[in-house]
Amino acid sequence: DIEALIQREAMVVTVSHGGYIKRVPLSTYRAQRRGGRGRAGMAIREEDFVSEVFVASTLAPVLFFTSSGRVYKLKVYRLPLGNPQSRGRPMVNLLQNLAPGETISTIMPLPEDEESWSDLTVIFATANGYVRRNALSDFGDIRANGKIAMKFEGEDTDDRLIAVATCTDANDVLLATRNGKSIRFPVGDVRVFSGRSSVGVRGIRLLGDDLVISMSILRHEEIAPDVRNSYLSLAAKRRRQMGEESETVAEAPLEPEEPNGENGGEEGTISEEVYADLAQREEFVLSVTEKGYGVRTSAYDYRITGRGGQGIDNMDLTRRNDAIVAVFPVGHNDQIMLVTDGGMVIRCPVHDIRIARRRSQGVVIFKVGEGERVVSVARLPEESDENGAADDADEAPDHQQSSEGDT
Repeated sequence: DIEALIQREAMVVTVSHGGYIKRVPLSTYRAQRRGGRGRAGMAIREEDFVSEVFVASTLAPVLFFTSSGRVYKLKVYRLPLGNPQSRGRPMVNLLQNLAPGETISTIMPLPEDEESWSDLTVIFATANGYVRRNALSDFGDIRANGKIAMKFEGEDTDDRLIAVATCTDANDVLLATRNGKSIRFPVGDVRVFSGRSSVGVRGIRLLGDDLVISMSILRHEEIAPDVRNSYLSLAAKRRRQMGEESETVAEAPLEPEEPNGENGGEEGTISEEVYADLAQREEFVLSVTEKGYGVRTSAYDYRITGRGGQGIDNMDLTRRNDAIVAVFPVGHNDQIMLVTDGGMVIRCPVHDIRIARRRSQGVVIFKVGEGERVVSVARLPEESDENGAADDADEAPDHQQSSEGDT
């Protein structure tokens, strides 16, 4: 058994937007004080950048899900060993039998102890709006040439896998579409499938040529509609008073589709204690369009419904003939990287993007050139992740979708 000869060691695994991957011993990165300059982490071309970093043991497995529905498994020790300045190797050279045009949809580091997988499930999302949930243990035994994770055949041959994520019943799923729709529903609305051939059940009903472009996993919240609306209005008012939110994008009126607006429930008053509690638990979702506009919105603004509906409006795209390319959760101190089809790259701190209500037009993040469009957006890993700030290398972190677009 070759694994008996492998020394268990913490590794920093680095993935670039251009599809390069490497592992570097965690011990190579010295701990630094906050505010330090860091060190070079990867030799990459000007148009490329580091899009994902995680720390895992040499014996921990990593799953690679492709757009055509295949899954590959490699132990970390099988990834190319490098140094902080090396570029790594293309992932396509490590995975057998990739078809032309087949891309990596999700990279998922997992705990080394596969017996613990029995407590985890994974949820899949396709471009045509379907979702499927499986036990993670269904993907324990995978040969070198991969395994079918989702089969696209018959009327589903034009579909593709866009995202896979681990989840529990304490989570919600947020699907977002290219034409500005979104739907949020509890993970528990999707039963655990026993097989791998089906595309699953309908997550969102798409109109026309619309496609799902992202799936995010959010914390499930049980909040009365009137409390949620009161919090959102009060939070927006306080941000405007502090100059953190523009008047033009701060308030989106309630839609008249329901008696009390799309969010359901009239606004009321809430105590400071309730406000503080909601603020402490609040998550934010970033949406970015092809023309470089973006909006940061409270996850509370995406009401929880049952799966399978047409969803609600995410952004107002009507005035610009625009399309959404990325939607994912972000933190205040995160940074994002945008890439255009012309090879231009810009890095932007999330806190520079104003918080606004859902259905706003957003603000300019990136002034794209004539005929140019944003094709990919990634949440950048914090520098500390690559400088040795991991607490436990034997267990890989929970996977969060951190980039949109093809890898």
